Amino acid sequence: MKTIEKKKIVVLLGHPDANAFSGLVASTYEAAAREAGHDVERINIGDLHFDPILHRGYKEIQELEPDLHMVQEKINWADHLVVVYPNWWCTMPALLKGLFDRMWLPGFAFNFDKVTKKLIQRLKGKTARVVIIAGTHSPFQTWWKFGDYTNEIAQGTLGFAGFKVRVSSFGPTERGGEKVCKHCLDEMKTLGKKGV
Repeated sequence: MKTIEKKKIVVLLGHPDANAFSGLVASTYEAAAREAGHDVERINIGDLHFDPILHRGYKEIQELEPDLHMVQEKINWADHLVVVYPNWWCTMPALLKGLFDRMWLPGFAFNFDKVTKKLIQRLKGKTARVVIIAGTHSPFQTWWKFGDYTNEIAQGTLGFAGFKVRVSSFGPTERGGEKVCKHCLDEMKTLGKKGV
């Protein structure tokens, strides 16, 4: 039997309401990962206290709140990051976007070489799983109508910093009912056990 490499995993719930279905998805992954022996840290975005607006871009330093420092520390610690969120208007919830706007900064996630201007990916070597829950449209319908709605987080954010990213999309949970939800939770158990 193949042994599974034990990992340090951060599960980030990007839905502001931990009691939503996305919260159950995150908890299912977390429980399976812990049961398999992985070291897991959980972050619920709804529990964090921070200003989600990067008011002046990079023109002025906007001090990070303690919760943002904590998120950075946990991501630095982790081998693998799991981000779970609902698809709202073909993107992530605003609070999750604000989290990345505020703390995904030069010196933490990336830098540019002062001489060559080449990108330095400061989180290279880590892996990530982005889990998107679609409520009313299937992931395929959303992609067909609006294009790749996972690109901004998978490539533009995590990939930019050096993560190797995989995406899992599920839905429609509202119209698909119990069958779709069960498939999603079963898949999360499998992924959690493997730590991928």
